[in-house]
Amino acid sequence: MNHQGRTYLSFVLLVGLISLWGCPKKAEVASSPESQRENITAPATPAPEYKSAEGEPGMKPGQGEQAGAMAQGLKPIYFDFDQSFIRDDAKTVMHANAAWLKAHPQAKISIEGNCDERGTKEYNQALGQRRAASARKYLVDIGIAASRISLISYGKEKQVCTESSETCWQKNRKDDFVVMAK
Repeated sequence: MNHQGRTYLSFVLLVGLISLWGCPKKAEVASSPESQRENITAPATPAPEYKSAEGEPGMKPGQGEQAGAMAQGLKPIYFDFDQSFIRDDAKTVMHANAAWLKAHPQAKISIEGNCDERGTKEYNQALGQRRAASARKYLVDIGIAASRISLISYGKEKQVCTESSETCWQKNRKDDFVVMAK
């Protein structure tokens, strides 16, 4: 093979390797922290306290979709910016939700993944799905049958707070647990 042929072959192999390297990897769902990023743009904030969805600044009237689930004993969990792992403060809530599900073995739930307003619609749909899948995996790992859990991602479509502030964004980065059937 002449020099020009080897150069062409090397170029083709190099382009092929670069294109394979840039292909997305299979997404893994884990209930442990994702790779620790050094440049996190938003600090971890504690989960907001919900006393009433009515009358809070930035809250839409009539909001509180989780009110029915909370009355059932299920509480939402919250996430850090651009993350889908179950935070330490959410693990207590997850165990309480699992205890409720174990006490009500006929109940089926839907986990609704939500995001704040930042990011594209498509990105937030995927992030909401990863958040819901992470919560399902966590529940399954502690003994809840996966067949009792369905997932839905609302991305940024189901905002409970509309102000553009970290306090408000934190309220929207969550999974809601909704009882579908008993």
